Amino acid sequence: MTEPLKTGKHELITAALESLRQGEILLETISDEHYRCKLPVAFDASIGGHYRHCLDHFRILLDAVNSPEVNYDHRERGTLVEHDRFAALNATRELVEGYDQLAARVVSQPINVVCQTSYLTQGSQSSPSSIGREIMYSVAHAVHHYALIRVMGGVMGLKMPPGFGVAPSTLKHQRETAAAGS
Repeated sequence: MTEPLKTGKHELITAALESLRQGEILLETISDEHYRCKLPVAFDASIGGHYRHCLDHFRILLDAVNSPEVNYDHRERGTLVEHDRFAALNATRELVEGYDQLAARVVSQPINVVCQTSYLTQGSQSSPSSIGREIMYSVAHAVHHYALIRVMGGVMGLKMPPGFGVAPSTLKHQRETAAAGS
């Protein structure tokens, strides 16, 4: 995994940038065919589908920074980003630019979160949160999907970027365990 970014920004914004840059590295290392390939063993999903889903959450949150509400239900499926690796790379770079421009003070800004979480009810649920907490959610959400992408890549025989799809806390534990064993 690459060294942490030294941005002078709030750690949560830096974490979002690190996550997005991991995606950039992935997109630069895989082929268009692998990006689009649907795997029957993975519920007929593609790396592109998972990656688009991650970017959706980062985009929705970034777009909501100046709003009182973020609604994660407003995602577009089947977009060009899902099928075109270069479109995904451009979208990732736009998000990097957007998150890089955020001021540190924005992380404490309150925001109401809307998302359908119940299988039994028709509507979406809402809860108060903050931009910082939602950045944490978006990064953790991306780690989860990056892990799925890593497994999918393994099924296709791809060499994945080091540390891709591994939680930061797991990487830290692995480093500490290796250091203790030396």
